[in-house]
Amino acid sequence: MAIKPCRGPVCAFAAAILALCGSPALGQTAGSTAKIDGADTAWMIVATSIVLMMTIPGLALFYAGMVRKKNVLATMAQSLAATALVSVLWMAFGYSLAFTGDGPWIGSFTRPFLAGMEMDSVSPFAKTIPEVLFALYQMTFAVITVALVVGSVADRMRFSAFLLFSALWFCLVYVPIAH
Repeated sequence: MAIKPCRGPVCAFAAAILALCGSPALGQTAGSTAKIDGADTAWMIVATSIVLMMTIPGLALFYAGMVRKKNVLATMAQSLAATALVSVLWMAFGYSLAFTGDGPWIGSFTRPFLAGMEMDSVSPFAKTIPEVLFALYQMTFAVITVALVVGSVADRMRFSAFLLFSALWFCLVYVPIAH
């Protein structure tokens, strides 16, 4: 059985869509300079808060509903503690190791505690928002990634062991993969 060539308006529409998918975006030219855009910045602030809200009340309440009554508070505390721990580790060295440097597995310590970052500086990965906002947005994903582990260790791990595991997992798994 031979395959017939596609003809008609549906095929023309599909061909147009495929042609547009392969073309560069209109707003992105090769020689454009980095300029902070107010609309992009506003949207990224909203997106950052949404991701953070998925972690602290979202995951905490979700996992608290899945455990026995006596472990609800401990599970919620683990989500909150993971948020606090990873936030501090991200600002201390996580952002620097994940998004600076040219190493194949890990970055460099050029921005410990976000040193040298100014309000008008931009990241090479996000040229229309401030670098501080980019670091905060990426931090929320580091936080929620580690907080997802809370569900797998609920009722099974001591609090101090969970914090140690979270710190090690963040340093040895998340940061190299994010780089």
